[in-house]
Formats: sequence, C-alpha cells, structure tokens
Amino acid sequence: MAFIRDTELVLRAAVELVNTLPQTGTTDVDTLTDVAALDGFTVRHGYTGSRRRDARELAEVRGIRPRLLELWGVDRDGAVPLVNAMLADGRALPQLVRHDDMDWHIHASDPEEPLAMRILVEAAMAFVDVIRADEYGRVRVCDADDCAGVYVDFSKNGSKRYCDAGNCGNRMNVNAYRKRKAEAPV
Repeated sequence: MAFIRDTELVLRAAVELVNTLPQTGTTDVDTLTDVAALDGFTVRHGYTGSRRRDARELAEVRGIRPRLLELWGVDRDGAVPLVNAMLADGRALPQLVRHDDMDWHIHASDPEEPLAMRILVEAAMAFVDVIRADEYGRVRVCDADDCAGVYVDFSKNGSKRYCDAGNCGNRMNVNAYRKRKAEAPV
C-alpha cells in the first residue's frame, strides 16, 4: 500500500515521536529530553510554522506522545474517536498549501498554532488517510520480544514485523539462528 507522500512523511514522523517514549523501543530511556532533540526532530521531518524553541514547547510536544501512542493500541474503529478528538482539539481547518520542495498538500492547522498542536493535527490527518484506506492493520507494534516500538508497515505486501528503532529484525533473526544452532544435533 502506497500512501500519498505527505501522509507517509507525517506517519513516519509520528512513529519517530512515539518511539521517543521510554516504554517503547528496547530501552526504558526517554530520547526527547531537550530542545536540541526537538529541533533535530522538526528539521528531519520538515515542520514549518512558528517555533518557540523553549522548555514549554518541548513539554507540550512531549505531552502529545501518549495520545499518539494510543493509536497503536486500538483497531480501526477504535482509532476514529481518538483521531476526531485530536482534530477537534486542534480546531482543524484543512487547506491546500505548497511550500519548500513539497507540492500541494494539506495543512489542517494555522502555522502560528503551537508546534505540539500542529504535530497532533497533522498526525490525525495522516491517520484519517489510513482509516479511510482501510489499512489500519499496517499500524503495528514491533514483534521483537524485547521491544515495544511502534511502526507503520509501508511494505508492498504488508509483511513487516519489526520496527526500525532498534535493529529488531536483525537481532531477532540472529537469536533464532543461535537457538537453531544450539538445538541442532552434533
């Protein structure tokens, strides 16, 4: 399943943001702890609009992560009220915009709104596309036994099982190989 470019970019950003939570991934460490880390996130994901670059903005962005994480704990129908609440909280007003190297795409919040609200609304809009495409089965939690990282499966056949946060696929394959070797008769 190929989502449109802006939907995929926002979903990837939501995944990265959620995976900064201490309960996701392979460690119990919060990886969004300072403004510099938030700056890196916004640059990597091309967030535009106003920025305060202060501790309050960091706290607000950190504060939306649990709401986004909830989207990985529900099915398609369960996601609808969560997404609708995010859109309502952000007073979403979808509009077509074009900027930088992006062709026409949708922004649903004012560029002067706080960064956390813009991130939340953009993520909600991306999840609208996932829900409408009936592809919610691609919203997954890592299958690695030592990881709770989240991801969205963008593969053609929908067979991805592991997140990209902790090299989980490779680690689990190595563990399975070692187990087979240990159990093999000599």
